Amino acid sequence: MKKFKFPNPFTVLYIIIILSAVATFLMPAGSFSTLSYDAGNFIIEGKETTVSLKASQSILDSLNLKMELSKFEEGKIRKPVSIPDTYNKMEPSPQGLMPIVYAPIKGIYESIDIILFVLIIGGFIGVFTASGAFDRGLSSLSEKMKGQEKWLIVAVMTLVAIGGTTFGMQEETIAFYPILVPIFLAAGYDLIVPVAALYGGSCIGLMGAMINPFETIIASDAAGVSWTLGIYSRLAMFILGGIVMITYVLRYAEKVKENPNQSLLYHMDIKQPFSALNKTEGVGKLNAKTKLLLMLFGLTFIVMVYGVSSLGWWFEEMTALFLVSALFLGLIIRLGENAFVNAFINGARDLLGVALIIGVARGITIIMNDGQISGTILNYASNIVSGVDGLVFLPVLMLVFFVLAFFISSSSGLALVSMPIMGALANVVGVPTEEIVNAYVFGFGLMMFITPAGIILPSLSMVNVPYNVWLKFVWRPMLMMAAIGVGILAVGYLF
Repeated sequence: MKKFKFPNPFTVLYIIIILSAVATFLMPAGSFSTLSYDAGNFIIEGKETTVSLKASQSILDSLNLKMELSKFEEGKIRKPVSIPDTYNKMEPSPQGLMPIVYAPIKGIYESIDIILFVLIIGGFIGVFTASGAFDRGLSSLSEKMKGQEKWLIVAVMTLVAIGGTTFGMQEETIAFYPILVPIFLAAGYDLIVPVAALYGGSCIGLMGAMINPFETIIASDAAGVSWTLGIYSRLAMFILGGIVMITYVLRYAEKVKENPNQSLLYHMDIKQPFSALNKTEGVGKLNAKTKLLLMLFGLTFIVMVYGVSSLGWWFEEMTALFLVSALFLGLIIRLGENAFVNAFINGARDLLGVALIIGVARGITIIMNDGQISGTILNYASNIVSGVDGLVFLPVLMLVFFVLAFFISSSSGLALVSMPIMGALANVVGVPTEEIVNAYVFGFGLMMFITPAGIILPSLSMVNVPYNVWLKFVWRPMLMMAAIGVGILAVGYLF
């Protein structure tokens, strides 16, 4: 018999789309009424009616939506928001064959802003890679750390985690595998290590997201609290979770280096990508031009963080920033017109699979929304946590968010759908609202380690590591970080 091979990421997502469609035949249809903002008016959509009212704070207060009107006016809340206590059963709307076919196509249409953002980032990184600056910079670092590559793991995980906690860095990590994989393989590590360093580092940032605008700030706005409240709990999660994950990865990497038989990939017939480490000999001191390029690369991300956190930037502005930075890089390294375009397109092509997966993953949500079971799942979840004691409420809520993140893998989407409802329950139970935000951040970030609808499948496909092997690797640190999250929530509630 042929050995079972875990399916391609797109196949996995399509299987989940099909299972979601089957669920629309088995689960009752239902939804919450929603509120959205359009040119100075609130549009309230219910089971059978749609009402347009002039936007005011009193309307939000009357609907038990603890949000500020200014968040809608400034464009910080753009998607429909669920209204608490408005769940209604609907006429069943089972999703058959044609909706299954259309789901990924519709998902790509609905995710075009994120898809374009990812593709432009890919083009930016393609131009930067063409300059050779990143290769030289990282190769110089690898020379200096020869025999001490474990500190490179620490540095990479720390930097990526900081990116995750500030602006949700995750998709961008895909571009760095061709550079890091040869270094880690040359050091005697296996192909799990670069995934653990890059993807695992980004998940640390998401689970301890202190100022991530797509996760923490939107969730805080939807819950009606300042994002600065509860930040120390998220900082604790970031530090303690980081220590757990980094220590776990280091121990595994050193164990594999000492004895390759200890690798989870041992005896597996896996093609090793990027097997040759180039440009690592005689790099010498970095010249002024390389340093300038590295500074521009880093400055681009710093400007993006500032723009999102302080200037109200969104995907349009961020995409424009990376496009302009790519042009500046091209001018500095004096790429000709054709060379620049080719480098940009090649870079975008490297992230095309990631971009399409984002759209296909969105198809899961589309099936559930069109089948009107998303509201039912959310209603079930709210019933689970309602009436629970405050000290039990938060860990259970963290678990609920963990499960919900599997069905709704968009951090902003899940926040706007669930936070108004869970926030209203928190008031009944007597739990500080900022702890609801933290339970959401911890639960969502924890699910991102394994959800097929996230970036883990394309990350694993970059290095040909099967998904089931990743699950075997990551479940232990996930349990430890879950326990830390529960402890932090308990401390936040009691003190």
